[in-house]
Amino acid sequence: DSPTASNKKGVVGLTNPANDCFINSILQALAGLPDLRVYLIREVHRRKLDGPEIYAVTPQDAAELEKKRGADSRQWKLEGLRQGVVTKALKQVLDRLNERPIYRKTISAQEFVVALEKAFRTRISRQQQDAQEFLQIVTERLCDEYHAGATARKRARDALNGSFEVVTDQESGPEYMNGTIPGPVKQSLAGGNGYVAPEEEGFPFEGKLESQIECLTCHFKPKPTVSTFVTLTLSVPQKSSTSLNECYDRMFKRETIEDYKCEYCRLEGAIELKKRELKAAKSSGTQQQLEDEISKLQLALQEDPENPPEDIVLPDSKYAPKRKIERYTRISSFPKILAIHLSRSLYSAATLSTKNMAKVSFPESWPLGEVLNHRRYRLLGTVTHKGGHNSGHYESFRRQVVPEPFSTPHSFGTEGVYSVQPSPNPSAVQSPRMSARTSRESDKRLSKLADRSAVSSPSLVSPTPSSVSSQSSLSLSSTKKTPPAPTSAPKEDDLSIPVTPSPAPSPRPVTSASKVQSAPNLTQLKRSSKRKNNRWWRISDEKVKEARTSDVLGMQKEVYLLFYELDRRTED
Repeated sequence: DSPTASNKKGVVGLTNPANDCFINSILQALAGLPDLRVYLIREVHRRKLDGPEIYAVTPQDAAELEKKRGADSRQWKLEGLRQGVVTKALKQVLDRLNERPIYRKTISAQEFVVALEKAFRTRISRQQQDAQEFLQIVTERLCDEYHAGATARKRARDALNGSFEVVTDQESGPEYMNGTIPGPVKQSLAGGNGYVAPEEEGFPFEGKLESQIECLTCHFKPKPTVSTFVTLTLSVPQKSSTSLNECYDRMFKRETIEDYKCEYCRLEGAIELKKRELKAAKSSGTQQQLEDEISKLQLALQEDPENPPEDIVLPDSKYAPKRKIERYTRISSFPKILAIHLSRSLYSAATLSTKNMAKVSFPESWPLGEVLNHRRYRLLGTVTHKGGHNSGHYESFRRQVVPEPFSTPHSFGTEGVYSVQPSPNPSAVQSPRMSARTSRESDKRLSKLADRSAVSSPSLVSPTPSSVSSQSSLSLSSTKKTPPAPTSAPKEDDLSIPVTPSPAPSPRPVTSASKVQSAPNLTQLKRSSKRKNNRWWRISDEKVKEARTSDVLGMQKEVYLLFYELDRRTED
């Protein structure tokens, strides 16, 4: 009954009417990220529950925009960010791409492109474009929409716990604009006064980079510089072959910088200068002033050398000692989805920009971080590019995964969706259901069934969870009437069919040969799980075909974008 290669279920393709392969490849790669789909469902559902009043732009917001930017022309952008226009449009197109059609099916990404153009009030050129730039625009927009919505929700929660007036009229939009919150909106945001909102999970692509410098003379470390990112760009070295780990280490390696003016060393030099002036001072007033300045500088040296006292005149910075420092960068907050961009552009003054054709090997499972902050990522998608720097074609690879929110792990009974709750481990054949008569008859019938099962199947030492649940349901049937059994279930008379007992085998010790008999079952399970993890989709616009992990990892010369997701699977 195995299907042939021609009628296997695939995924939905995307049409390419005008050089849209850079759009199609990114959307197909995003469709294979379960954490992104969970985020989109949560954000769209959250905005529906909260209502439009929470995310509306108030006159106070318009006044703040006018003060910051000098004009109110950017109010439309804030409205789009709070409403989550691109978030909603991306959820719709990814839902359609994650259908499992029984025949070949293609859709158009035009609706999402139109929503993106309306959000920025500009047109997306259909010339040969860069897929990484399109990914950067989409992810940055999604991140801005999340923070705009989170800010609006926080302001509404602060209003609930503050001195804002709560009105009970449902049609109180203009009043909410003046600082009041409708009663139903208050109930959806909080359960009462003193409500503490749970910490939101955030945008799955967003991570944090921490840049740190250290003086090699005094070993002082100033406050690190923290920045956020949604995609991580790694430059590919100019060599025939390299690896993803090498590109990663090149970006986060430690580098030494000469002639740096350290603030800590500058304050130490100022204190030494003040001490020399104190020894040379003759008047008591000057000595007292120098002693006060020295004590203030020493206090600043201990607490915050980067902010010296303003009332003390320090030596000119050009006379500050020059030191050698070490600078390094690390990921302080790992994102759920790590998008890697391999920069292959080569620039030179003599020739035009060209493409770096170096082979980049990348792993399927990628461990990152330090010992105390260890993370392991799993490859879920790639975008490849074939061609030169100014022209070519993009393709995408998606791992065949079934996201948790969209699977159906429970089984439906014979009575439909609203059937009796199934047992934790349902049996392959449905357990028989009997009508209740008396408790004695049911107990006798259960004892006969137990004796027969003990004789006919002596290898069953302990009952399975399904048999325990069946016995418990039968024992409860004496006190509660049940509907008539379906036609597929056996009747009560069928239970009295005699079963020919087989002689019970004599107990014998368990040998190593009997233990080996169960080994093939475990091996088959491991092989089946390995086959599932080895399945990929190779998508080129409308063309969809199956691929293997070896095919994906072999695209070392064409790989351009990598999508890793935090691996939450239980590791042995």
